[in-house]
Amino acid sequence: MSAIPSSEPDLRLPLLSSLEEPARTPEKGPDVQKLTIDDMLQKHCGEFGTWQLRHFVLTCLAWALEAFHTMVMIFADREPEFRCLGSGCDEMAKSVCGFEPGSWDWVGGAGSSTVAQWGLVCGEKYKVGLVQAVFFGGCMIGAGTFGHLSDSTLGRKGSLTVVCLLNAVFGCLTALAPDYWTYLPLRLLTGFSTGGVGLCAFVLATEPVGSSKRGAAGMSTFYFFSTGIAMLSGIAYIFPSWRELYIASSIPSILFLVIVLPFISESPRWYLVRGRINEAMTLMRTIAKSNGKHLPDGVVLALDEDVNESSVNDQSDKQGFATKEAITGSVIDVIRSPITRIRLFLAVAINFMCSVVYYGLSLNVVNLDTNLHLNVVLNAVAEMPAFTITALLLDKLGRKPLTIGTLWFSGFFCFAGCLMGGVGIWKVVRMICGILGIFGMAGTYNLLFIYTAELFPTVVRNVALGCATQSAQMGAILAPFIVVMGGALPFAVFASCGFVGGLLAFYLPETLNRPLYDTITGMKEGEGGLSGV
Repeated sequence: MSAIPSSEPDLRLPLLSSLEEPARTPEKGPDVQKLTIDDMLQKHCGEFGTWQLRHFVLTCLAWALEAFHTMVMIFADREPEFRCLGSGCDEMAKSVCGFEPGSWDWVGGAGSSTVAQWGLVCGEKYKVGLVQAVFFGGCMIGAGTFGHLSDSTLGRKGSLTVVCLLNAVFGCLTALAPDYWTYLPLRLLTGFSTGGVGLCAFVLATEPVGSSKRGAAGMSTFYFFSTGIAMLSGIAYIFPSWRELYIASSIPSILFLVIVLPFISESPRWYLVRGRINEAMTLMRTIAKSNGKHLPDGVVLALDEDVNESSVNDQSDKQGFATKEAITGSVIDVIRSPITRIRLFLAVAINFMCSVVYYGLSLNVVNLDTNLHLNVVLNAVAEMPAFTITALLLDKLGRKPLTIGTLWFSGFFCFAGCLMGGVGIWKVVRMICGILGIFGMAGTYNLLFIYTAELFPTVVRNVALGCATQSAQMGAILAPFIVVMGGALPFAVFASCGFVGGLLAFYLPETLNRPLYDTITGMKEGEGGLSGV
């Protein structure tokens, strides 16, 4: 009897042991492979497939909106032609200054432009230039503000939504301005919102694109801006009244918000640096599916500074990737790091000089002997070959050599222009030098958007691009004052800016086929601890 109880533990032990063993040694899940966004796009999702093409086109439509709100001043603030009504008026004169009151009238009536509406001629002419300077000043403030907001709380899409909404509101309110001193602050506010449109649209359109396709895609964004200028000319032809024109050029912003924006996605890179891994992975799966590819279950997005860490095996750690602490950055972080500080200084200086030349030559070059609407169309179309040539050479020559080459190309022809006289055949030669100068600088101006975006990590990319855009707006404000000098001096200043800008570009690193880093730490590790040269 006693032998039976003593044998029961021997019978139960193997059974109990087999039941308890899984609890002591959990089954391991599959390995999780960490990938950066660039690697995931290249290996699994596609660098520029159907999804990126649709998203790119829809996002870049915002560039046309920026063109509307920026270039509307060409038509709204123009000085219209006049006609004589009696004695005391000279039809051959170029200005109405000195004419007797009542002896002349504006062609198209007082409502044709702000100049005609409020008499901004002769001693009041400076007010037209003041409006232009104030608008670009607003752009400068807006670029810095929305550059920070799009990197932090609002995100790329959220910031684009806000600036388009503000543009629509301020544009329509401008049409109701009862006097000049109401019109002036409204243009300042419109500039504030406009300064963030192209900035947010450019980053949002190019961040989901793979590294090998990003350069060509970035250059293509500016076709939308030039097309917007050409379209504005047609809108201005249909709506000759400046008040109607402001409303007509603001309505597309409302249509963009209602029809286009719902189909635009937030940047996966912004999701990643904000610690919202679930949203980033969901978007990457959508991209892969739309491009006819498959994203395996065993891969997960990670910041570039985390990619080199060992793979995680158990399921609990895998779930830990779903949320992560958000990483933020500001201009202070850019300045604090030696590698980004040097790049920021160089990018700001080069963008400033490029803008002085680009806007200065636009004002200084001799216009075609046609009507205003046709002139604007031809000027917009003339920039497009520069975009095409730069896009074709971008991935062959690299960002750095092309930046130096286009800056010096423009500087050379500006220097040649300052040596030409202002009479006879030399006047024509100077005009050609100016056209070739703006041709080269148009390529540089747009290339700098791509180059600057690639020089900084995601966490501070829009902040840095906002600083560069602010410096470009300062150049736009300064350009008219240089043009006023007249003679050969403006060409000499433009040539100096081109040559000095090219020299500064020598100190920038090449970014061709380099990854878009997520954090400053990741950039330091990826660049091998170099200072950015």
